Amino acid sequence: MSTSVQPAAAERPRLAPRYTTVLFAELRGARPRRYVEVLGLATEVSGGRVVHKRDSGVLALFATPNAAAAAAARMQTYAQSLPPAPEPTGLRIAFHAGPVGQRGHDIFGDTVNLALRVADQAKDGQVLVTHDTASGLSPALQNLVRPSGHVTASGRSDNILLGELAWRDAIRQIATARDAAADPRTVLEVSYGATKVVRRRQGDSVFIGRDEECDVVVEAGRASRRHCTIVKRGASLILCDTSSNGTFVTPQGASEIQVRGEISLARSGCISLGQPAASSADLVRYRCA
Repeated sequence: MSTSVQPAAAERPRLAPRYTTVLFAELRGARPRRYVEVLGLATEVSGGRVVHKRDSGVLALFATPNAAAAAAARMQTYAQSLPPAPEPTGLRIAFHAGPVGQRGHDIFGDTVNLALRVADQAKDGQVLVTHDTASGLSPALQNLVRPSGHVTASGRSDNILLGELAWRDAIRQIATARDAAADPRTVLEVSYGATKVVRRRQGDSVFIGRDEECDVVVEAGRASRRHCTIVKRGASLILCDTSSNGTFVTPQGASEIQVRGEISLARSGCISLGQPAASSADLVRYRCA
């Protein structure tokens, strides 16, 4: 009687490396959970995917360097809009594009290692990018990258040139590019009690406050007469706070953010004027449909 030998179990094949942009954002100092949540929100709004999230920051993937730059600029903007933490908190960000291997939910390879290495060189409030990756940005964003030294990486004998993205200026460039490519059919809806305001045209605004001339007149005691404005820019919404007591925004599925200045809103959520939503019965709701 003949016997047969069973073949050994085949190794699970590894997926072929794919080209992507890896972004690493690290928080230093106090790290309240809401800081990590806004990093994830900025990733989502910019079309990226968070691969790893922990209390010290996030590792995210993006299809293009432009998308990573948009996320980095939003992360810094959102983080600065949060109420001050009990202890100082700093945010440093770096991104680099290249081939990435994937095994299950983990990513690996030189691209990932270099992104982490560059992040180690960043200072609080900085966004660093490798020179090669910066060359893949749009011309408008390339003009906002200035030289910022170099870094060495294992396995390479040459120095890798770095650049710093002027993320405050990048926010304006990103908004301009987004508006040009946006779907004009998107609709902004803002509601408060029985009041509902709809805006369809690019650049249309909704004024919110106690003043009877506002589009949405609220009764909240801590609201200013002209408290804030929501502007429809392409498929996105921009909230501009002009109040004395601040505007508190809770994006759907995320934690509350206190806004002082300007912030890009998620697709939907609620707004409390002058105080946290937990302390107010007068909430304004918004969505971009």
